Amino acid sequence: TLPLRVRQMTQSAARIADFLAGHPKIDRIAYPHHKSHPQYELAKRQMSSGSTLIALDVKGGRDAAFKLSDSLNVILISNNLGDAKSLITHPATTTHARFTEEVRRESGITQGLLRLSVGLEDADDLIRDLEFALDQV
Repeated sequence: TLPLRVRQMTQSAARIADFLAGHPKIDRIAYPHHKSHPQYELAKRQMSSGSTLIALDVKGGRDAAFKLSDSLNVILISNNLGDAKSLITHPATTTHARFTEEVRRESGITQGLLRLSVGLEDADDLIRDLEFALDQV
């Protein structure tokens, strides 16, 4: 069932990326199959779908990113990504916490950056969850 699950997750991720890219509280997103991605054309040629992962940079830095994460009900906070359930993590305080601020900045890891791993939940439910959480920021 892996191909079916990944297809569903990437379709949902593409919809969520579109929603996040247009939100006023999001500074930027990184999703290979979104037109805002600097390597969009390359990704479209090399990848059949965008990915199950989205990076989003919340305006307001760490406090805003934490508030968003803490306000989610469907999407769970986790240090790990890639599951059947949707997960979100704050790289600056988890996966990249041991790096200096300078190294994180060079890598694009800001204090407002979150990584979202889209799971099998209904895309509309995930968008509503993100919309609610963004309203709290």
